[in-house]
Amino acid sequence: MRVFTDASMCPKTASGVGAYLIVYENEPVGLVDESRVQRKEFNNTRSTRLELQTLLWALSDLDCSIRKIEVFTDCQNILNLPGRRDRLEASNYIAKNNRQLTNADLYQQFYQYMDQLECTITKVKGHKSAAQRNDNDRLFAMVDKAARKALRARKVRVQ
Repeated sequence: MRVFTDASMCPKTASGVGAYLIVYENEPVGLVDESRVQRKEFNNTRSTRLELQTLLWALSDLDCSIRKIEVFTDCQNILNLPGRRDRLEASNYIAKNNRQLTNADLYQQFYQYMDQLECTITKVKGHKSAAQRNDNDRLFAMVDKAARKALRARKVRVQ
C-alpha cells in the first residue's frame, strides 16, 4: 500500500489543511482521482507539526490488517525522523536548553506506528513539471493540489 501525504499552511492563522491518499497494491494509477483524497483542517499548528499531524491522521485511518506501507512525502522532518529516533529517545525528547521538544508528542506517536508497521518513507520532490513526473509524482501532485485548494477554499469562507 502507498500513502501520499501533504499539507498546506496559513501562517497568519496558525492553521492549515492536511491531505492524504491511499493507493492499494497493484491498483491501476489511472483509476485514482482527486475524489479519493482525504482532507482535514488543523488549527493551532505550524508547518512541521501540520505535516506530522497529517501523516499520523492518515496512518490512524488505515485498515489495521495492513502492515506493509510506503509513505510518500516531501517533508524533510518526516524523512529524517527514523534516523533521529535513538537520539530523541535517549534525550527523552528534551532539547539542549532543557525544554521538551515542541513536537515530542507527535514524534512519540510516529515511532509507535513505526514499531507496529513495516513502513518505508520515500521522498517526493514536489512541484515537478508534468513531463518529469512518474506515477508516484503524479499521485503526490494530486494530494498537494487538493491540500492547497482546500486551504484556499477555507480561507475564503473565514473572511
